[in-house]
Amino acid sequence: MPLPAASNDEPPLEPFDPSSTQSWLDWFVGLPLRILLIVAIGSVVLALVRRVIRKITEHIAEGTPTLRGKRLKGIGESAAGSVLLRANPLASARRAQRARTVGSVLRSTANIVIGATIVLMVLAELGVNIAPFLASAGIVGVALGFGAQSLVKDFLSGTFMLLEDQYGVGDTVDFGEVTGTVEEVALRVTKVRDGNGTLWYVRNGEILRTGNKTQEWGRAVVDVRVAYWADVEAVRAALLAAAEDVGADPVLGTYFLEPPEVTGIEAMTAEALQLKVQVKTQAAMQWEVARALRARVRQGLSDARIPLAGAQQVVVLDHSPSVPDDRRDDGPVASAPDEHAARDRRGAAAATVVQDRTGGTAGPAA
Repeated sequence: MPLPAASNDEPPLEPFDPSSTQSWLDWFVGLPLRILLIVAIGSVVLALVRRVIRKITEHIAEGTPTLRGKRLKGIGESAAGSVLLRANPLASARRAQRARTVGSVLRSTANIVIGATIVLMVLAELGVNIAPFLASAGIVGVALGFGAQSLVKDFLSGTFMLLEDQYGVGDTVDFGEVTGTVEEVALRVTKVRDGNGTLWYVRNGEILRTGNKTQEWGRAVVDVRVAYWADVEAVRAALLAAAEDVGADPVLGTYFLEPPEVTGIEAMTAEALQLKVQVKTQAAMQWEVARALRARVRQGLSDARIPLAGAQQVVVLDHSPSVPDDRRDDGPVASAPDEHAARDRRGAAAATVVQDRTGGTAGPAA
């Protein structure tokens, strides 16, 4: 006995009539509308994300807080706050470079993620099986991860370096083999100009350690070596007075963050004593302060007649007559006391002068 045919309650689809407005409306409400909604919503989300990224990068470049509270708003918008935020040109350039790089990374990431999501959703609406695409994307990602490990390492290191604010444009850094001023920071490489004018391209993934000499604050240090017999208290007083004179300068004094300090004897040899004068300064200003300290210390020690330690020179002048090796058999033979007396006279005639580089006479040598 044949089974009855299954009943289908769904109404049959009406044929599409190109001349009918209702047919076009029914067709548009279906698949095309869903695709347009996906594209429109994705575009709006992408635009909003890019706008947020732009606002964040602008605040980073200007040095203002991203979220302005009632207490911070008055300070940031005041004239004094604006001057303080833009007082350091190096810091402004550093913030601007960091903002551009971070903004570029975030915008590229947003474009890739949101764009890929929109494409996959459209393909799914069109009835395309997206599982092979996802599997292929995973395989390509793994292949790129193994084939471009160094490139991925450079980009990841550059990203973390920017987020942690390890260094920026204008900073003086020490990378171990390269020391100089940072001129440009990117995700893959960092450009550093050394003291000889050579521009170095350093891959971020190869930077194992970073010494930033111009971050937050610095310290000007001047080592002074004086003669061994110099009065230590007089030397310390002269060094402290020289440092205070530099601090009284209307320009250099503004770089001082703490009062100058003169330490005790740092090193001691048979020829010299080494003392140290140091002062905490603003970032990147320690070298200018150190140069001024050296000039003022030299003048102060000269005024106090305190000699600097230098290479000593011993000059011996011997005008005694030479004694011939061959003596006549019939000549008189001098006794031992007479020979000792002759050597003493020659030693007294010898002039031994010990002079240092200051031109002063230290005293006769024994």
